[in-house]
Amino acid sequence: MQILVIEDDARVAEHIDKGLKAAGHLVTIDHDGRMGLLRAASETFDLIVVDRMLPNVDGLTIVQTIRATGDTTPVLFLSALGDVDERVAGLRAGGDDYLTKPFAMSELLARIDVLGRRGPAIVAESKLSVGDLDIDLLGQQVRRQGRTIDLTAREFRILAYLARNEGRVVTRSMLLEHVWDYHFDPQTNIIDQHVSRLRQKVDRGHDMPLIHTVRGTGYVMRAGA
Repeated sequence: MQILVIEDDARVAEHIDKGLKAAGHLVTIDHDGRMGLLRAASETFDLIVVDRMLPNVDGLTIVQTIRATGDTTPVLFLSALGDVDERVAGLRAGGDDYLTKPFAMSELLARIDVLGRRGPAIVAESKLSVGDLDIDLLGQQVRRQGRTIDLTAREFRILAYLARNEGRVVTRSMLLEHVWDYHFDPQTNIIDQHVSRLRQKVDRGHDMPLIHTVRGTGYVMRAGA
């Protein structure tokens, strides 16, 4: 398999490199989070091994960013942070498995073999457009008619999810599950508050609104009435 390893500890990276190559894998190493993210977004790999803590861009952000583009490449987190909350955070960010340091090479290889059986990844999308709105999923930037719109991380995830479902009604339950990772209704108006702020940023000052409320159901994003 073609495997990308994003690990800032040179000794650990070398150990992984030797072990994977000895098992017949092709390995690419990046020691910096930003460079690893750029490589993961621009090249095709069968699997990504990423450290949880990295310089410039941390592992969680790397995985969340590539998942936002639709990239389904299997991801194995490595981390010295082994408590349950950290493992859950890694899995919720889009990781497929989590291995705590220090680890045995035999276990790493076994987990990679399991993840490698899942089949080819879906080719990632890097940009979305709805009308005159452009969304850069990798750079996490939004522009409308060339003007940059500053969004929070949560607002960006809501917008990207609405845009990916352009023309289809997105219920509040769908947003809770895909943006908040809730599988239950917390009985609050948290979604309406976030969407209201998002609509102000995206639609204010424009004749054509893009985010529409479907009364009693949720929201739909479309260009035009």
